[in-house]
Amino acid sequence: MAQPIRVLVTGAAGQIAYSLLFSIAKGDVFGKDQSIILLLLDISPMLPVLDGVVMELQDCALPLLREVVSTDKEEVAFKDLDVAILVGSMPRRDGMERKDLLKANVAIFKSQGGALDKFAKKTVKVLVVGNPANTNCLIAAKSAPSIPKENFSCLTRLDHNRACSQVAIRCSVSATHVKNVIIWGNHSSTQYPDVHHCKVNMAGSDLPCFEAVKDDAWLKGDFIATVQQRGAEVIKARKLSSAMSAAKAICDHMRDIWSGTPEGEFISMGVYSNGNRYGVPEDLVYSFPVQIKDKSWKIVEGLAINDFSKSKMDATAAELIEERDMALSTLAV
Repeated sequence: MAQPIRVLVTGAAGQIAYSLLFSIAKGDVFGKDQSIILLLLDISPMLPVLDGVVMELQDCALPLLREVVSTDKEEVAFKDLDVAILVGSMPRRDGMERKDLLKANVAIFKSQGGALDKFAKKTVKVLVVGNPANTNCLIAAKSAPSIPKENFSCLTRLDHNRACSQVAIRCSVSATHVKNVIIWGNHSSTQYPDVHHCKVNMAGSDLPCFEAVKDDAWLKGDFIATVQQRGAEVIKARKLSSAMSAAKAICDHMRDIWSGTPEGEFISMGVYSNGNRYGVPEDLVYSFPVQIKDKSWKIVEGLAINDFSKSKMDATAAELIEERDMALSTLAV
């Protein structure tokens, strides 16, 4: 069995983590022969709850789980990390202005970026989940100058999975028969779910998505709105945010980083925009189609972008620029 890897989950007493930790600990993400040391970080008032989570993990009697450490101290949580999954963030409260939410999260992710820089391995793979995920990821990366920017990504796989599922339901096929959808931009309601390069396997043949669905108006209208608004719809129905589906998306994202993407397929994740060939401004964490090999991602190049797509890609970039500039102005204060 491989040497244990050290995996941190922040916000570890929360909803998403509760759905996530079992999958990580039993080998669904890093492999069935990869033993794990789990580090669980949360704020001090949540430590009693975290104790209960630790008890449950112990009671699962999982063969790959070597140790569980729960803490409210960054110097303990971030020590010698191989993987950091940053789920915890300040949630938006009633009456809270967007700039206040950004300011609170800048403080959290500046601190955690600094802790990564100081305590984690320089090879650490960092996934930011806490919202606003793209901008939080950018702040964490900027606060950890000794760790390569390529090691940071943010979660748009939930949006990607939502898009796959909507197409699959429409075509009456399994979600595994839908590949190469793209989420461009921000993990927000401006994101652009793009199916112009998507293929749907129907009766053994890969068809272009528009040909398989046979409803261009839906694909350019309600489909996009459904994916963009899905998180809000879940909250409206459950009175709680997406947890099970978010945890599944985190597992998918980290498993692909660890094991690579299948030949000829790409997935969506928020990564550093520098050097992209799609006209997306530099110095953003923006969701692109990527392929992954040897734990390194590469933006898929050469995809044709029509005017419809370009306008939506530009709109979500504009929102990210505004978020970034607001966040950086609070950093400078």
